[in-house]
Amino acid sequence: MAEDRETRLKRLRLRSWRRGIKEMDLMFGAFADEEMASLTDAQLDAHEMLMAEHDPDLLTWFTGQEKTPEELKDALARVQNHFLSKKAT
Repeated sequence: MAEDRETRLKRLRLRSWRRGIKEMDLMFGAFADEEMASLTDAQLDAHEMLMAEHDPDLLTWFTGQEKTPEELKDALARVQNHFLSKKAT
């Protein structure tokens, strides 16, 4: 049975707030609360791929310590831009 969009968003929101590293919880959770519902299905697919990665890897990509894999760049950039826009206010 296919998962409907609302159920998918709820599942990804929960997953965003329960990453394992508090910094990742805060960045991904806030993004999920404020931006994730506006993503297209393709963007949501990419975001879900990003969410499947391990927190230590996400943190090194997020901070620029290591190069982000090409297939995850856009999804990570959306989260980074959201975080930086909130930090600036």
